[in-house]
Amino acid sequence: MPDPIRFYYRGALREVRDARPTQTILQHLREDLHCTGTKEGCAEGDCGACTVVIGSLEDGQLALKAVNACIQFTPTLDGKALFTVEDLQAPGGELHPVQQALVECHGSQCGFCTPGFAMSLWGMYLKQEGRAPSRCQIDDALSGNLCRCTGYRPIIDAARRMTELAPVAFDRAALAGRLQALQRAHGLTYEAQGGRFHAPRTLDELVRLRSAFPDALVLAGSTDVGLWVTKHMRELNDIIYIGQVDALRRVEEGADSLEIGAGVTLEDAYNAICRHYPLELGALRQRFASLPIRQAGTLGGNVANGSPIGDSMPWLIALGARVILRGFEGERALALEDFYLGYQKKDLRPGEFVRAVQVPLPRAGLRFRTYKLAKRFDQDISAVCAAFAVTLDGATVLDARIAYGGMAATPKRAAAAEAALRGQPFDEAVLRAAMAALARDYAPLSDMRASSAYRMQAAQNLLRRFWLETRVDDPLPASAVNAFAAG
Repeated sequence: MPDPIRFYYRGALREVRDARPTQTILQHLREDLHCTGTKEGCAEGDCGACTVVIGSLEDGQLALKAVNACIQFTPTLDGKALFTVEDLQAPGGELHPVQQALVECHGSQCGFCTPGFAMSLWGMYLKQEGRAPSRCQIDDALSGNLCRCTGYRPIIDAARRMTELAPVAFDRAALAGRLQALQRAHGLTYEAQGGRFHAPRTLDELVRLRSAFPDALVLAGSTDVGLWVTKHMRELNDIIYIGQVDALRRVEEGADSLEIGAGVTLEDAYNAICRHYPLELGALRQRFASLPIRQAGTLGGNVANGSPIGDSMPWLIALGARVILRGFEGERALALEDFYLGYQKKDLRPGEFVRAVQVPLPRAGLRFRTYKLAKRFDQDISAVCAAFAVTLDGATVLDARIAYGGMAATPKRAAAAEAALRGQPFDEAVLRAAMAALARDYAPLSDMRASSAYRMQAAQNLLRRFWLETRVDDPLPASAVNAFAAG
């Protein structure tokens, strides 16, 4: 008999046996549990009206993360706890400090988006543990919530106010104990309405499942796959979920590289990498989707998806990252740029999956920067994403690796521009030659985000910006270049 989905919600253990495997958590809440506080706004993880908090065990420790319920599938709740806006009010009717602060600061306008804002604020409230959040922390926590009434100021006021009110404790130890009792010795196999959902616990089990079901969809954070169901109405018959495989949720630091498992969330992956590249990747990390998306999606999933406008691939390629592929016959490693064969085509053999990404650590003489251009600062797809990694010996370019997203059918290196730099002095004349060479590297398309001409000029100007920030004779600080770019 197939396993049921087991999770905690509102203080009780829930078992689900008949929901289709691609039913979203939002649909389960509203249609099956009749808890309608969580709203559907966009059904694609953009607006945040459906924000919930998921509690799970990671290496035996309790993790509480705000995510978008509209694109997460119900079976991914197995062994976890689900919290919604219905959980905030105390049994006696007292409002939680998050709710009270929203009332006092007039943070709810039309009210539709308010439950999602409340849950994002609650996620931050738990993380802060009584400490007042900074404006940057508030902006990051609310980056995935849109208010169509344009009333962000009172919501930000509420974020500050909530830690000034009498605190409400959260019993983490009790929840961790409950979740520990739910953990399975072996993976979940769930079947309903013609679909199958496998959630292996070990790497060996994942290899066996991938071999037995080579056409099954490998699911990580569901931040892209969820839209296949909610927007494209696709039927997904067999799913292999990697989110319970502990071996894939590790970050291991070696002598010259970080190895990031395919199940490590984008938030954890970027935090680990930014410890080594804080200036170079800090701004991109902040603009890479919203916090709920980063807390659900994975770096391995971003790489495996291989979107030409994905923001991780350009800087990974520029640094010389490698992708580690695992299959029934063993492992192999590829330079990331060799993994992409064409639009949505990857060098994946039958039964293979992405196990990890290896990211080189900083080395002597390296000048490295990343830049993102989009119509909005937060939560927007890039028109152009650029990454530059130049190794200098004094004033001479020993090596150059340049990669762009949004300029071709795949994330792609700029071979001609690299050749124009390599072995030359890192001066303005060589820079101009490299900028001109970009026209031989790319023939970008025009679409709703940018025209071909804009993309080419932007790509060339970003190369100049990189040179201004990293040139040997008189580099400009990033703040000065930002001010210059802003006009």
